Amino acid sequence: MQRNTPLACKIVKQIYTVYGKAAFLSKPSVFICVNNLPLWIVLASFRLIDCIICSDWLINICRRKKELKARTVWLGCPEKCEEKYPKNAIKNQKYNVFTFIPGVLYEQFKFFLNLYFLVVSCSQFVPALKIGYLYTYWAPLGFVLTVTVVREAVDEFRRYKRDKEMNSQLYSKLTNQRIPSDMVFLRTSEKTGSCFIRTDQLDGETDWKLKVAVSCTQRLPALGDLFSINAYVYAQKPQLDIHSFEGTFTRVGLLDLELNQLTKALFLALVALSVVMVTLQGFVGPWYRNLFRFLLLFSYIIPISLRVNLDMGKAAYGWMIMKDDNIPGTVVRTSTIPEELGRLVYLLTDKTGTLTQNEMVFKRLHLGTVSYGTDTMDEIQSHIINSYSQNSGNSTSSTPSRKPQLSAPKVRKSVSSRIHEAVKAIALCHNVTPVYESRAGVSGETEYAEVDQDFSDENRTYQASSPDEVALVQWTESVGLTLVNRDLTSMQLKTPGGHILTYYILQIFPFTSESKRMGIIVRVILGVFWVLCGNMAREGLRTLVVAKKSLTEEQYQDFESRYNQAKLSIHDRNLKVAAVVESLEREMELLCLTGVEDQLQADVRPTLEMLRNAGIKIWMLTGDKLETATCIAKSSHLVSRTQDVHIFRPVTTRGEAHLELNAFRRKHDCALVVSGDSLEVCLKYYEHEFVELACQCPAVVCCRCSPTQKAHIVKLLQHHTGKRTCAIGDGGNDVSMIQAADCGIGIEGKEGKQASLAADFSITQFKHIGRLLMVHGRNSYKRSAALGQFVMHRGLIISTMQAVFSSVFYFASVPLYQGFLMVGYATIYTMFPVFSLVLDQDVKPEMALLYPELYKDLTKGRSLSFKTFLIWVLISIYQGGILMYGALLLFESEFVHVVAISFTALILTELLMVALTIRTWHWLMVVAEFLSLGCYVASLAFLNEYFDVAFITTVTFLWKVSAITVVSCLPLYIIKYLKRKFSPPSYSKLTS
Repeated sequence: MQRNTPLACKIVKQIYTVYGKAAFLSKPSVFICVNNLPLWIVLASFRLIDCIICSDWLINICRRKKELKARTVWLGCPEKCEEKYPKNAIKNQKYNVFTFIPGVLYEQFKFFLNLYFLVVSCSQFVPALKIGYLYTYWAPLGFVLTVTVVREAVDEFRRYKRDKEMNSQLYSKLTNQRIPSDMVFLRTSEKTGSCFIRTDQLDGETDWKLKVAVSCTQRLPALGDLFSINAYVYAQKPQLDIHSFEGTFTRVGLLDLELNQLTKALFLALVALSVVMVTLQGFVGPWYRNLFRFLLLFSYIIPISLRVNLDMGKAAYGWMIMKDDNIPGTVVRTSTIPEELGRLVYLLTDKTGTLTQNEMVFKRLHLGTVSYGTDTMDEIQSHIINSYSQNSGNSTSSTPSRKPQLSAPKVRKSVSSRIHEAVKAIALCHNVTPVYESRAGVSGETEYAEVDQDFSDENRTYQASSPDEVALVQWTESVGLTLVNRDLTSMQLKTPGGHILTYYILQIFPFTSESKRMGIIVRVILGVFWVLCGNMAREGLRTLVVAKKSLTEEQYQDFESRYNQAKLSIHDRNLKVAAVVESLEREMELLCLTGVEDQLQADVRPTLEMLRNAGIKIWMLTGDKLETATCIAKSSHLVSRTQDVHIFRPVTTRGEAHLELNAFRRKHDCALVVSGDSLEVCLKYYEHEFVELACQCPAVVCCRCSPTQKAHIVKLLQHHTGKRTCAIGDGGNDVSMIQAADCGIGIEGKEGKQASLAADFSITQFKHIGRLLMVHGRNSYKRSAALGQFVMHRGLIISTMQAVFSSVFYFASVPLYQGFLMVGYATIYTMFPVFSLVLDQDVKPEMALLYPELYKDLTKGRSLSFKTFLIWVLISIYQGGILMYGALLLFESEFVHVVAISFTALILTELLMVALTIRTWHWLMVVAEFLSLGCYVASLAFLNEYFDVAFITTVTFLWKVSAITVVSCLPLYIIKYLKRKFSPPSYSKLTS
């Protein structure tokens, strides 16, 4: 070990150069021992299997945190591993075989509604409290739980199938495919040991990054030697990483929480009513038992069928979404929150792959006096062909045959000459490498043989750290100047005539966010050529300014001496290096400006416009550079052309943040662009002030955001505004943001399926979010609100009738309806018409898309509020009182007639109230109405225990029932007509 220390230090230094300091600080450290030589290298973090268990007590028992340990993996010898490690598998399931039933039951009974009915049902086992048949309580509760368990089982099985599909993918030859594991880069077919990788699942960016293999394994003679070396990988235990997460994500919609609050209010009303009844009794006898019996009699105030109706409705909404031909490929992965899509206020979106396709297209070349667009590129091509055809005698260089004379008089160049110089500069100033596929297949012994390489134009692809550079090189190829080869010291260009021009690379100055430019110094046959590209974003195009400067040999030697001396400085090295480089950036010759467009996803602009009109505020959170993010915000019309943009200056201290916030406060109606570092400082010292100001902006762009910051911003909006948030993205770096939002939407794109698998809803294109929110989200919320309130009305009206009945008969705790009447009332007699409300709609989908302003009303929560709830309570009290008092006034001489008249009028009233609530009739609604009525009429023949068959077939019975029903419903129809005439809702104005 000691003898190899100097060599180990060299390797550490090499890997430090390749990966950077951040690799050793932010990622799990791994070292390889090759022949007892420790080598440190960096791996991506090990994937954590997310076991989601809903029950808190099950978490403590079944999901104890495992102690993370270091790993030792032998290369080619798995049998030497002392410990078996878990499989590298994806798991999105919420439960396992043992936790499914306890978990589902906990999720149901943590809601007050179901817990209350569990207590009520259990009370019927006490003889003194029993007021009816056991099945009248346990049958509805069992039905609700059965439906819930089946729904959860279906969802869980779908998650299992998705996981199995992903985990069963096998790889024979890995060609442009994802490798779903952490890797050690040991060897490559490239002689230099270099390889381009993509980290889009970590940071969301699909550009290529250069990595270098471990030197000692790269030097092995053949690929097969990797399996014969004595080596193992030692990986330290997983550390905190930007893309790893632990936790339980159980989604509960706001509507469920609101209904849970309303059921608590109903419970208080139930207790108050029971206390009043006992008080009017005079607290005689065992009053506490009477109190509990009244609680049981009025228990239908809280309808047990509320949850099951809503859950079945949500399942129906999900089915409608997935069957919509206008948004093909949409998948509903969480069937519990579709109505959340109808109440969103903030939409937080990723950039790369979500708003853009991450495909760069060269759009414009500007020479100062003349500009060329996509329709005039053929002119540039003809100029290039003519320029090189005149110099066809020189096959090695396109430079003049004499040394550059800097003091020569300036002569105005022709357009052809200027185009030639500009295209050549663009073809040289980049970090692009041409790559050719090997024809040797899987043969490893001939991997370095050039005879196995196909160097044809059709087999060539370009790889670079920036897609902009690839677009520029592809454009120069299209006009005739092609990059055919490149290594660390030289590059070769092919002219339109097929001649090869060789340029030797002396220095490269990469693009940095500070300098916002890159440069390259190349040596030609005679002289040194210095090219500079500077970044300047305007008009939505990614714009570069290209300039050049010719250097004499003496000038370059002087620069190289100063540059090397600056790189060896101990203090202020970066500043000194930058100063030396900037000394060259003087008296340069401006060549051209280029415009490259990052192609947007289809219909991004009209979709964003629709969302803004719907009152949804859009925030773009991206890991990309500030200039690129601002550029896309303008080109996508997230920020309109007439709108001011305030770019938040970089701040590092509390004082700087305070000054910048004051400057931002003076701006009005302007979009905000802020970097992740500045955002972190502002949130540390002025969280409330910053969020308050940002929420007033029409649009916000956060650049250089880590996945953790994205999730933090979502939680900040939820905490400070109390509004509903939605996050949409397509990469693994968006998962934390998607899961932190109230509603998560994933896009299946180039960055894989990780975001779509973790989201509540999965779509194929960003434009589909418009219809998903404006049509399906709006309908789901309004339907669920109407369905929930009607189910509560159904329980309130029968409880009102019970209260009137008990009051008339000296406050006796005797049930009005028993046995099958109570079960049938909540099921076959009224269930189908009430559930048919999930088909109702106030406007057609085309109208909802044409007028997105209709969506604004939903964010205020007016469809389900205490005001609408109280209206339904008053309706229930009125109708319940009319039905019961009317039956008592009209019944003959026997009590059974009261039951027959009142119950029949109750069923008819409920069917008419459903018809009153419906805004747009569907043929299934008509079927449900007549089916329920037919079931009730048919069942009268079998209800001899409750009804007098001879009486219910008389005309007297029919007119009494009709009279009571008309009195209970006709005033409501009149009120509805008058309201629509004098105060119509917004949607009715459009439909008329």
